[in-house]
Amino acid sequence: MANWAQFNLQDPASPIMSHLLAFHDHAILVLIVVLSIVGYALFSLMMNTLISRYTLDAQLVETIWTVVPTVTLLFLAFPSLFLLYLMDEVADPCVSFKAIGHQWYWSYEYSDFNNLSFDSYMLPESDLNPGEFRLLEVDHRTVLPMNVIVRAMVTSADVIHSWAIPALGIKVDAIPGRLNQVGFISLRPGVFYGQCSEMCGAGHSFMPIALEFVDAKTFTAWVTKNLPS
Repeated sequence: MANWAQFNLQDPASPIMSHLLAFHDHAILVLIVVLSIVGYALFSLMMNTLISRYTLDAQLVETIWTVVPTVTLLFLAFPSLFLLYLMDEVADPCVSFKAIGHQWYWSYEYSDFNNLSFDSYMLPESDLNPGEFRLLEVDHRTVLPMNVIVRAMVTSADVIHSWAIPALGIKVDAIPGRLNQVGFISLRPGVFYGQCSEMCGAGHSFMPIALEFVDAKTFTAWVTKNLPS
Protein backbone atom coordinates (compact mmCIF):
# COMPACT_ATOMS: atom_id res chain seq x y z
CA MET A 1 0.00 0.00 0.00
CA ALA A 2 1.41 3.39 -0.95
CA ASN A 3 1.95 5.99 1.77
CA TRP A 4 1.41 9.74 1.69
CA ALA A 5 4.14 11.57 -0.32
CA GLN A 6 5.85 8.27 -1.18
CA PHE A 7 8.28 8.57 -4.08
CA ASN A 8 9.49 4.98 -4.25
CA LEU A 9 7.60 1.92 -5.46
CA GLN A 10 5.42 -0.10 -3.12
CA ASP A 11 6.94 -2.91 -1.07
CA PRO A 12 6.94 -6.08 -3.21
CA ALA A 13 4.57 -8.89 -2.27
CA SER A 14 5.42 -11.24 -5.16
CA PRO A 15 8.64 -12.53 -6.80
CA ILE A 16 7.81 -10.65 -10.01
CA MET A 17 7.52 -7.34 -8.17
CA SER A 18 10.81 -8.05 -6.38
CA HIS A 19 12.49 -8.52 -9.77
CA LEU A 20 10.85 -5.34 -11.08
CA LEU A 21 12.09 -3.37 -8.08
CA ALA A 22 15.63 -4.73 -8.56
CA PHE A 23 15.54 -3.82 -12.26
CA HIS A 24 14.31 -0.33 -11.40
CA ASP A 25 17.28 0.19 -9.06
CA HIS A 26 19.63 -1.26 -11.68
CA ALA A 27 18.32 1.10 -14.38
CA ILE A 28 18.54 4.11 -12.05
CA LEU A 29 22.18 3.25 -11.27
CA VAL A 30 23.03 3.05 -14.98
CA LEU A 31 21.24 6.36 -15.56
CA ILE A 32 23.22 8.05 -12.78
CA VAL A 33 26.52 6.83 -14.26
CA VAL A 34 25.55 8.02 -17.76
CA LEU A 35 24.42 11.43 -16.53
CA SER A 36 27.60 11.85 -14.49
CA ILE A 37 29.86 11.08 -17.47
CA VAL A 38 27.89 13.26 -19.89
CA GLY A 39 27.71 16.10 -17.36
CA TYR A 40 31.45 15.95 -16.73
CA ALA A 41 32.15 15.95 -20.49
CA LEU A 42 29.90 18.97 -21.06
CA PHE A 43 31.47 20.85 -18.17
CA SER A 44 34.98 20.09 -19.48
CA LEU A 45 34.08 21.29 -22.98
CA MET A 46 32.73 24.58 -21.64
CA MET A 47 35.64 25.23 -19.30
CA ASN A 48 38.68 24.34 -21.45
CA THR A 49 40.19 26.69 -24.02
CA LEU A 50 41.96 24.12 -26.20
CA ILE A 51 41.43 24.78 -29.92
CA SER A 52 42.69 22.78 -32.90
CA ARG A 53 41.98 24.12 -36.39
CA TYR A 54 43.43 21.02 -38.05
CA THR A 55 41.54 18.17 -36.32
CA LEU A 56 39.14 16.88 -38.94
CA ASP A 57 38.29 13.41 -37.58
CA ALA A 58 38.99 11.12 -34.63
CA GLN A 59 38.30 7.50 -35.43
CA LEU A 60 39.16 6.26 -31.93
CA VAL A 61 36.79 8.70 -30.24
CA GLU A 62 33.97 7.86 -32.66
CA THR A 63 34.52 4.15 -32.00
CA ILE A 64 34.41 4.68 -28.25
CA TRP A 65 31.21 6.75 -28.25
CA THR A 66 29.55 4.11 -30.43
CA VAL A 67 30.65 1.01 -28.52
CA VAL A 68 30.13 2.31 -24.97
CA PRO A 69 26.41 3.26 -25.44
CA THR A 70 25.81 -0.09 -27.13
CA VAL A 71 27.29 -2.00 -24.19
CA THR A 72 25.29 0.20 -21.80
CA LEU A 73 22.05 -0.65 -23.61
CA LEU A 74 22.90 -4.35 -23.38
CA PHE A 75 23.16 -4.00 -19.59
CA LEU A 76 19.55 -2.77 -19.69
CA ALA A 77 18.22 -5.07 -22.42
CA PHE A 78 19.18 -8.47 -20.97
CA PRO A 79 17.47 -8.10 -17.55
CA SER A 80 14.53 -6.36 -19.25
CA LEU A 81 13.98 -9.25 -21.68
CA PHE A 82 14.37 -11.75 -18.84
CA LEU A 83 11.61 -9.97 -16.91
CA LEU A 84 9.41 -9.68 -20.00
CA TYR A 85 9.36 -13.43 -20.56
CA LEU A 86 9.11 -14.16 -16.84
CA MET A 87 5.97 -12.02 -16.55
CA ASP A 88 4.35 -13.78 -19.52
CA GLU A 89 4.98 -17.25 -18.09
CA VAL A 90 1.99 -18.91 -16.43
CA ALA A 91 2.90 -22.17 -14.70
CA ASP A 92 0.37 -24.76 -13.52
CA PRO A 93 -1.99 -22.69 -11.36
CA CYS A 94 -3.56 -23.96 -8.16
CA VAL A 95 -6.43 -21.46 -8.34
CA SER A 96 -7.95 -19.69 -11.35
CA PHE A 97 -10.47 -16.89 -11.47
CA LYS A 98 -11.86 -14.44 -14.02
CA ALA A 99 -11.99 -10.67 -13.53
CA ILE A 100 -14.56 -8.88 -15.71
CA GLY A 101 -14.50 -5.10 -16.00
CA HIS A 102 -17.78 -3.14 -16.14
CA GLN A 103 -18.64 0.53 -16.06
CA TRP A 104 -17.73 0.96 -13.24
CA TYR A 105 -17.13 -2.09 -11.08
CA TRP A 106 -15.48 -5.51 -11.28
CA SER A 107 -17.07 -8.96 -11.41
CA TYR A 108 -15.21 -12.08 -10.31
CA GLU A 109 -15.86 -15.72 -11.21
CA TYR A 110 -13.96 -18.62 -9.61
CA SER A 111 -13.84 -21.18 -12.40
CA ASP A 112 -12.55 -23.94 -10.09
CA PHE A 113 -15.77 -23.86 -8.06
CA ASN A 114 -19.30 -24.12 -9.38
CA ASN A 115 -21.38 -20.93 -9.27
CA LEU A 116 -18.96 -18.93 -7.12
CA SER A 117 -19.12 -15.39 -8.45
CA PHE A 118 -19.78 -11.89 -7.14
CA ASP A 119 -19.61 -8.21 -8.05
CA SER A 120 -17.14 -5.91 -6.34
CA TYR A 121 -18.21 -2.27 -5.89
CA MET A 122 -16.35 0.57 -4.22
CA LEU A 123 -17.62 1.37 -0.74
CA PRO A 124 -18.99 4.92 -0.41
CA GLU A 125 -17.25 7.11 2.12
CA SER A 126 -20.26 7.01 4.44
CA ASP A 127 -19.97 3.19 4.78
CA LEU A 128 -16.26 3.05 5.60
CA ASN A 129 -15.16 1.62 8.95
CA PRO A 130 -12.21 3.07 10.91
CA GLY A 131 -8.95 2.04 9.25
CA GLU A 132 -10.43 1.45 5.80
CA PHE A 133 -9.18 3.44 2.84
CA ARG A 134 -11.26 5.92 0.88
CA LEU A 135 -11.62 5.12 -2.87
CA LEU A 136 -9.87 1.74 -2.37
CA GLU A 137 -12.15 -0.35 -0.16
CA VAL A 138 -14.77 -2.61 -1.78
CA ASP A 139 -17.86 -4.41 -0.55
CA HIS A 140 -16.56 -7.84 -1.63
CA ARG A 141 -12.83 -8.51 -1.57
CA THR A 142 -11.29 -11.12 -3.84
CA VAL A 143 -9.98 -13.77 -1.43
CA LEU A 144 -7.05 -15.90 -2.63
CA PRO A 145 -4.57 -18.34 -1.05
CA MET A 146 -0.99 -17.21 -0.54
CA ASN A 147 2.18 -19.11 -1.48
CA VAL A 148 0.49 -20.82 -4.43
CA ILE A 149 0.35 -19.93 -8.11
CA VAL A 150 -2.84 -18.06 -9.02
CA ARG A 151 -4.05 -17.42 -12.56
CA ALA A 152 -6.22 -14.41 -13.33
CA MET A 153 -8.13 -14.25 -16.60
CA VAL A 154 -9.10 -10.67 -17.39
CA THR A 155 -11.69 -9.38 -19.83
CA SER A 156 -14.29 -6.62 -20.15
CA ALA A 157 -18.01 -6.46 -20.76
CA ASP A 158 -18.13 -2.95 -22.27
CA VAL A 159 -15.06 -0.72 -22.75
CA ILE A 160 -11.32 -1.20 -22.21
CA HIS A 161 -10.34 -1.41 -18.54
CA SER A 162 -7.06 -2.35 -16.86
CA TRP A 163 -6.69 -4.68 -13.86
CA ALA A 164 -3.65 -3.48 -11.91
CA ILE A 165 -2.19 -4.29 -8.46
CA PRO A 166 1.13 -2.46 -7.97
CA ALA A 167 2.36 -4.49 -4.97
CA LEU A 168 2.14 -7.68 -7.05
CA GLY A 169 3.61 -6.18 -10.22
CA ILE A 170 0.41 -6.84 -12.21
CA LYS A 171 -1.20 -4.73 -14.91
CA VAL A 172 -3.43 -6.51 -17.43
CA ASP A 173 -5.69 -4.86 -20.00
CA ALA A 174 -9.34 -5.91 -19.89
CA ILE A 175 -10.50 -5.79 -23.52
CA PRO A 176 -14.01 -6.69 -24.74
CA GLY A 177 -14.00 -9.95 -26.68
CA ARG A 178 -10.48 -10.86 -25.57
CA LEU A 179 -9.34 -12.99 -22.62
CA ASN A 180 -5.93 -12.06 -21.21
CA GLN A 181 -4.26 -14.04 -18.46
CA VAL A 182 -1.56 -13.45 -15.88
CA GLY A 183 0.01 -15.68 -13.24
CA PHE A 184 1.19 -14.48 -9.85
CA ILE A 185 1.95 -15.61 -6.32
CA SER A 186 1.80 -13.72 -3.03
CA LEU A 187 4.58 -14.41 -0.56
CA ARG A 188 2.76 -13.00 2.46
CA PRO A 189 -0.80 -12.57 3.71
CA GLY A 190 -2.53 -9.23 3.57
CA VAL A 191 -4.84 -6.98 1.57
CA PHE A 192 -3.41 -5.45 -1.60
CA TYR A 193 -5.19 -2.65 -3.41
CA GLY A 194 -5.24 -1.55 -7.03
CA GLN A 195 -7.33 0.50 -9.40
CA CYS A 196 -8.39 0.50 -13.03
CA SER A 197 -5.43 1.94 -14.94
CA GLU A 198 -7.23 2.71 -18.19
CA MET A 199 -9.36 5.78 -18.86
CA CYS A 200 -12.72 4.04 -19.08
CA GLY A 201 -15.21 6.85 -18.52
CA ALA A 202 -16.70 9.07 -15.83
CA GLY A 203 -16.42 6.44 -13.08
CA HIS A 204 -12.83 5.47 -13.91
CA SER A 205 -11.56 6.55 -10.48
CA PHE A 206 -14.25 4.64 -8.61
CA MET A 207 -13.68 0.96 -9.47
CA PRO A 208 -10.90 -0.21 -7.12
CA ILE A 209 -9.48 -3.71 -6.74
CA ALA A 210 -8.91 -5.37 -3.36
CA LEU A 211 -7.17 -8.76 -3.13
CA GLU A 212 -7.03 -10.47 0.25
CA PHE A 213 -4.45 -13.26 0.55
CA VAL A 214 -4.96 -15.79 3.34
CA ASP A 215 -3.67 -19.23 4.27
CA ALA A 216 -5.09 -22.35 2.61
CA LYS A 217 -7.32 -23.27 5.56
CA THR A 218 -8.93 -19.83 5.68
CA PHE A 219 -9.40 -19.82 1.91
CA THR A 220 -11.14 -23.21 2.01
CA ALA A 221 -13.47 -21.99 4.74
CA TRP A 222 -14.25 -18.83 2.73
CA VAL A 223 -15.07 -20.86 -0.40
CA THR A 224 -17.28 -23.25 1.58
CA LYS A 225 -19.12 -20.32 3.15
CA ASN A 226 -19.74 -18.48 -0.11
CA LEU A 227 -20.75 -21.43 -2.32
CA PRO A 228 -24.46 -21.29 -3.09
CA SER A 229 -26.47 -23.96 -1.33
